Amino acid sequence: MNPGLAKNILAARIKHLVYIGVFEICPASDGSAYKDYILTERGCSVFPIVVAIRQWGERYLFEQGEINSVLLDKVNGEPLPVLEVCSSQGDRLGPADCYRQRVVTEVRREG
Repeated sequence: MNPGLAKNILAARIKHLVYIGVFEICPASDGSAYKDYILTERGCSVFPIVVAIRQWGERYLFEQGEINSVLLDKVNGEPLPVLEVCSSQGDRLGPADCYRQRVVTEVRREG
């Protein structure tokens, strides 16, 4: 597999993802000297973002007839539906339908 970037850059990015808690390092499941990078709860929570970026790329970055891949639901083998931003009432929202409000983040207590 060729990830499309230099090994030292990839290693630095993975190290940073471990540092910020997206992955944890575990011994390889096959018993080899390698390591497995396992998604943490924080890492799993980024999944909708990855799906949204991936769906955007599938829509806008490939030419007609170009080979790409799609993300499929394991249960029924169907492509995932396009993610949408919806209101609490279920109405589809666009950029003009939202606004930003500053808030103070509460202290998180681990435990």
